[in-house]
Amino acid sequence: MAINVCFLVAEHPFLDARIFKKEAKSLLKRGYQVTMIVPRINGCLFDVDGTLFRDSYREASFIFEGIRILTYEQSRSERNHKKLLHNLRSDSHTRFDNPLTQLGIQQKADIYHAHEFDSLYSGIGIKRALAAAGKQSKLIYDSHELEADPLEKASVRTKKVKQQMLEAMLHETDYIITVSESIKEWLHAIDSQTPIQIICNSPPLAREYRSGQGNNQELVIAFEGVMNHKRGSFRKLLEVLELCNQEFELKLKIIGGSKKSEIALSIPDHLKDKVIHTGWVDYGSISEAMKDADIGWIDLDAEHSLNNRFAMPNKFFSYLNNAVPVLTNQCKDMDDFIRTYQCGYVVRKLQATAEDYVKAIRFLHSNRGEIRKMSRHARQVMESKYCWEHMETRLFAIYQYLLNA
Repeated sequence: MAINVCFLVAEHPFLDARIFKKEAKSLLKRGYQVTMIVPRINGCLFDVDGTLFRDSYREASFIFEGIRILTYEQSRSERNHKKLLHNLRSDSHTRFDNPLTQLGIQQKADIYHAHEFDSLYSGIGIKRALAAAGKQSKLIYDSHELEADPLEKASVRTKKVKQQMLEAMLHETDYIITVSESIKEWLHAIDSQTPIQIICNSPPLAREYRSGQGNNQELVIAFEGVMNHKRGSFRKLLEVLELCNQEFELKLKIIGGSKKSEIALSIPDHLKDKVIHTGWVDYGSISEAMKDADIGWIDLDAEHSLNNRFAMPNKFFSYLNNAVPVLTNQCKDMDDFIRTYQCGYVVRKLQATAEDYVKAIRFLHSNRGEIRKMSRHARQVMESKYCWEHMETRLFAIYQYLLNA
């Protein structure tokens, strides 16, 4: 009889690369029966770029690529974290009345896999309710990021209550998955008893990729993912593009960009011939879109966010997977990885300026052998240790451990 697995999702799109395309599909391939409970916005599921699926996926439940999808309406109301903490401390399940919890209880799954802070809260309620009915289930917290971030812009009271909630929830969690060594250490300091494993945001190994980065006269710097006026450092990147082109030819390739609900990115006329914008591409087409890239760009504010300081984002491994060296500022876990495997260049500032990046790109432009060496190392480390095929074995081992516990 197949083991019943239920993914609990509070915020992510149902086609999220980590949740659906990698973890859920891998478990399905392994023989697990996988159900995902995912949120709607105004009655519609939403894509990775924020587009609402108005004419498709309208059923409350359906099967998609072998995985059962159950849906509920995402609440827009503010979370009363003090009340939620009280519910957690009650040691009862009766106060957990939100839709995600109630749908989860109905599944009577063997293993629940929560993907956010809020969905972990629902997982606690589900686990308690099933235990009260005589059904023992296991609960995984897949911590994609650090929450609560002590440096985030929120009231001291809110951060304190969320930290207390996390401490309470981890005591009832059976296994923790996270994405970086620093987040692992952070969570381990809160709860040293719960086993924890890192599963990186790695893609499956790209079978067709272009080697020879840095061989052309011009350089192409790529950005993959959401880029708007808040994320992706768009204005800074345009400034980098303008300053570099005063000395040598640099082009920018944006794979993704602004979400469909946002105003399109505005590129000055004199830089339009320097920018290639693919828009959002299918997950399986990212390697093709990245074939002409020489450098991959990541810029995060690591001074005002531990999440950013500890980040190992999807795009980081996507660049490496396609033999594209990473250019980033001093974010601890990416910095450690790059120094260990010599697969990129780090600007050693928690907040780097456009001029800092221009200096780095100028160096790489003048030292093409460095680009080629970093490119080889990038691909080698993905092949040997970090592609999804390696991460998948960690996922299977976690599930086997919980089934044997």
